[in-house]
Amino acid sequence: MESFPTVADQVTAMGSVTPVRSSAKRATSTAIESRGLERARPIETVREVEAPTVREQILPALRSDTLNRAVNLAISVIGLIVLSPLLVLIAAVVKLTSRGPIFYTQTRVGIDRRYNRTLPTQERRLQDLGGTAFTIYKFRSMDVNAEGRSGVVWATVNDPRVTPVGRFIRKFRLDELPQLINVAKGDMNIVGPRPERPLIVARLRQDIPEYPLRQRVKPGITGLAQINQQYDSCLDDVRSKVHYDLEYLKRQGMFEDLKIMVKTLPTVLLKIRGW
Repeated sequence: MESFPTVADQVTAMGSVTPVRSSAKRATSTAIESRGLERARPIETVREVEAPTVREQILPALRSDTLNRAVNLAISVIGLIVLSPLLVLIAAVVKLTSRGPIFYTQTRVGIDRRYNRTLPTQERRLQDLGGTAFTIYKFRSMDVNAEGRSGVVWATVNDPRVTPVGRFIRKFRLDELPQLINVAKGDMNIVGPRPERPLIVARLRQDIPEYPLRQRVKPGITGLAQINQQYDSCLDDVRSKVHYDLEYLKRQGMFEDLKIMVKTLPTVLLKIRGW
């Protein structure tokens, strides 16, 4: 059986298989399965694939959306103002030490407002990505077009694509600070499950039945999974983090968010569970 070092490698391999039609479809599917690979599931056709049965339907704990939005907006705006000298310094160093833009932007999948059909929503989608797509902001810590050379892969220890400055800001999670802009815009909260890329979400929600449940709340800069586990490197890591994410759903609230924020500080400053 062909194996892959990371989920992202497997996702890339899935995307490299060309779907076929008519009578050749069955023969191609058999050939692929004989090599240990499943048929490719393009994002455009994810909604046509029967999702695995979820063992437990978990609903987020009740909370005031208005209060939660007000608190997150206040924290993000205050954070951007207080940290503005540091943000300007990092931006200048990134720009002066390597070729390319200051910020790295990427499409991520956010909250799925459609899971509860009784809730009103104005959201319209051309594709079922598993949630609302948004653009996430980070300080650029890698060479320009790093994924163009390596493909869609997760970062690793001593990743050769990371710049010298990028290696430092990643150790202390300083590259994540621009996500305060996402919180201010309403795409994210300070606390919540970490958002992933559409292609990886499309694959993980087929391999991990409970994975879509984590999209029932807004993603966050930090979360219960981030203070309890290091970066993902395989499917088992993702399954473990999904467990923490679903635990957060059942316990979410202002007090729980405050506890996670407080525990995030030593995790960042002492480089616990980071690279």
